[in-house]
Amino acid sequence: MSTRRYSPLGQLILARLREFFRQPEVVFWVYGFPILLVVALGIAFRNKPVEHIAVGVQDSEYAGPVWHALSANAKFQVQRCDADTCRLKLRTGKTDLVVIAGNGPHYDYFYDPTRAESLLARNAVDDALQRAAGRNDLAGTGDKELTEPGARYIDFLVPGLLGMGLMGGGLWGVGFVIVDMRIRKLLKRFIATPMKKYQFLAGIMFSRFMFMIPEIVILLLFAWLAFGVRVQGSLFTVMCFVFLGAFTFSGIGLLVASRANTLETVSGLMNLVMLPMWILSGIFFSSDRFPAMVQPLIKALPLTPLINALRAVILEGASLVQLWSEATILAVWGAITFAMALRWFRWM
Repeated sequence: MSTRRYSPLGQLILARLREFFRQPEVVFWVYGFPILLVVALGIAFRNKPVEHIAVGVQDSEYAGPVWHALSANAKFQVQRCDADTCRLKLRTGKTDLVVIAGNGPHYDYFYDPTRAESLLARNAVDDALQRAAGRNDLAGTGDKELTEPGARYIDFLVPGLLGMGLMGGGLWGVGFVIVDMRIRKLLKRFIATPMKKYQFLAGIMFSRFMFMIPEIVILLLFAWLAFGVRVQGSLFTVMCFVFLGAFTFSGIGLLVASRANTLETVSGLMNLVMLPMWILSGIFFSSDRFPAMVQPLIKALPLTPLINALRAVILEGASLVQLWSEATILAVWGAITFAMALRWFRWM
């Protein structure tokens, strides 16, 4: 009678796949939620005409010509109001600029220089009033709008969402699952099996890879069909960094969950790990906005090189060779965290 041998690693991956697809709510959060996020942010930041500039003209004997000059331009929404009302509207963000007309003609502008829309309103209103006063430009100009794929905010956003999904999937999909199994005493049962510690950890990691790959493919396909987001570089390079990102954050997830015994503990640890990368690594805006003194720290975070590499491939067509430093950082993070998790992991 022949005995059939089973691979502990293969059986664990198969069990994780079955468990995953038997939970519709988990399937939604892995595959459905990223698409909803792309839809919401893609619609919110879609290409659209510049909104009207809200301008308040303070009542005075010289306010009439100013009001007529600005009202003739369709891009301005002009309101005449007394001094207190104008300042209240400006302070509460209901107007972008307040104009006080004087004799001469002379104009005083009240605005908030820390608000980009307020500063733009000041320049646009000044240009319109100077033209109305008879200013002529010596040089001819023309406007050409850049709206092609690759130059829009949605193109910038999609690689950030890919990186965010890999981070969340690696930490929550690995760390949370292990602690949940520890709480339910499932890990304790593996001690009596031929499964080694490294086989268990590798099985959890590889099964997570199998969930992440379809997630990335679906997200890229949807972004292309719905918003015309194109991958300028090689899909092979994109998938290489997807594997590296999944490996890195799965390793971090394993390390976070190696000793945690409660869901509260692992949730707190994962939020502690994720929050700096949420803020600093450039998911929704460039990490270059932060001061130069903290840039070395930001670039050392694993999510930063992942997002930078995905953006370089998708938006600029960069090759794997050109992004060797980002690949090295991710590989080092993954290898070190997996080795530490293997060293510190305990079944109970």
